[in-house]
Amino acid sequence: MIKGVLLFLFVGFLLYSGLANMRKARTVNDFLLGGRGVGPWLSAFAYGTTYFSAVIFIGYAGKVGWAFGLSSLWIVVGNTLVGSLLAWMILAKPTRLITTRLNTMTMPQFLGARYQSPGMKIFAALVIFVFMVPYSASVYMGLSYLFEQIFGLPYIYAAVAMATLTGVYLVLGGYRAMALTDFVQGCVMLLGIVLMLWYVFKAPQVGGLVPAVQKMSAIDPQLAQIIGPPGWLPMISLVILTSLGTWGLPQMVQKFYAIKDEHSIKPATIVASTFALVITFGAYCTGALTRLFFKQPPVDALTGKPTVDLLMPQLISTVLPEFVAAVILILVLSASMSTLASLVLVSGSAVAVDLLPTVLPKLSDKRRVMILRLLCAVFIALSLVLALAKPAVILSLMALSWSTVAGAFLAPYLYGLFWRGATQTGAWAGALAGLTISIVFSVIYPSAIPTVGSAAMLISLLVVPAVSMVTKPLPQKHLAFVFGEQTRPGCAEYENPGSPLREQAFLQEPPSR
Repeated sequence: MIKGVLLFLFVGFLLYSGLANMRKARTVNDFLLGGRGVGPWLSAFAYGTTYFSAVIFIGYAGKVGWAFGLSSLWIVVGNTLVGSLLAWMILAKPTRLITTRLNTMTMPQFLGARYQSPGMKIFAALVIFVFMVPYSASVYMGLSYLFEQIFGLPYIYAAVAMATLTGVYLVLGGYRAMALTDFVQGCVMLLGIVLMLWYVFKAPQVGGLVPAVQKMSAIDPQLAQIIGPPGWLPMISLVILTSLGTWGLPQMVQKFYAIKDEHSIKPATIVASTFALVITFGAYCTGALTRLFFKQPPVDALTGKPTVDLLMPQLISTVLPEFVAAVILILVLSASMSTLASLVLVSGSAVAVDLLPTVLPKLSDKRRVMILRLLCAVFIALSLVLALAKPAVILSLMALSWSTVAGAFLAPYLYGLFWRGATQTGAWAGALAGLTISIVFSVIYPSAIPTVGSAAMLISLLVVPAVSMVTKPLPQKHLAFVFGEQTRPGCAEYENPGSPLREQAFLQEPPSR
């Protein structure tokens, strides 16, 4: 009864948010970025709730905690300091300034304008649309597992219901609706994590922090050591992938585009970092403690095989009181809805904003918003089909998508913000190196996807400067404008932030010789 009431209220709020913000999403800028007027609290919660989805609570927390024990808390340190604190401190201000100066609203637009490469814009859009589908599918899978365990709702019904709900509130309200719901969802997540930790540590199987460490050590001494049984390389790979990887993910970077002004960045940094600390500690600590509740992972009723994906759902449904289980359900639902909305918005824009204008350049803004809404619905449908196929464990699906997208974009994006010497050829080389390494070696070594993804990002960071130093630089006047050293003279349209001529000129101007 309690679960049903809370779920009803939550769904009602999401639908209200979409309807209330529908009239405010009339232009592409409004639909994608909320008019670049989103305040610090909404921006910080949007970042945090996009960062941590159902996958962390269902797939990552269970699998990583079961394998590594208490050393999985190193991921908490990485996600908080690198994935949140340093990301905001280093990236937010230059991203906000340069994307506003270049009049770009998406990662493909930024890369295309920064490196004067229409081809890179198309390439980036295709990478996003293709590889965000399995990421989104992994979120549906994690959420559906939880609904199946707690509500007894069949997997297929849960997945379809979540896809429909995401589509309705996002397609109607765009980024504003997403930011508003993210704030409420974030508050629910914080409450749910605190309650979950309280009851897990109170459980007789745990009995408090010190007894928990002792009991973990009794099961296997390595589970209570600095690095768990799988070893230091897999752990470092997970930390790099889940922390540094966020710097190159379009759905995360989008939050820096949309924030209202520079003064909003500092409070947003504090809020986002605190949010990350609480959420990741609660998830990974509980995931490690599943060793005290289960002798082996629960058996999947469909496959008849043990699966770590069911550790957290089983823990929630069997250990926590009904009210707390209901709050945790809404917690995971909140995290998932936010992540799904961000993925859908970024992926839909990859076609409607980045690819379609190259074919139909004279589309009106109203028509582009309509097509963007339609493509968001198409992306949701594709993700749902993949989720219903259940092709692999959740961790592998998310890790593959995360590592491929971050491997392709991290280096070109990072050097594009801070280094004038990054060339068009260097950016292409880095993007292709990261993409190729991630895809090829993930296929060859599917059990080592986190390590492969980390290697793809790090190698790409080396490739861009190495190639840039021996290839033709971009025009100095273009770089001077990108980095705010001068405005473009001689044409009033260049000075108009809303003019499409600015990006067109950046893309067409030939590199200096």
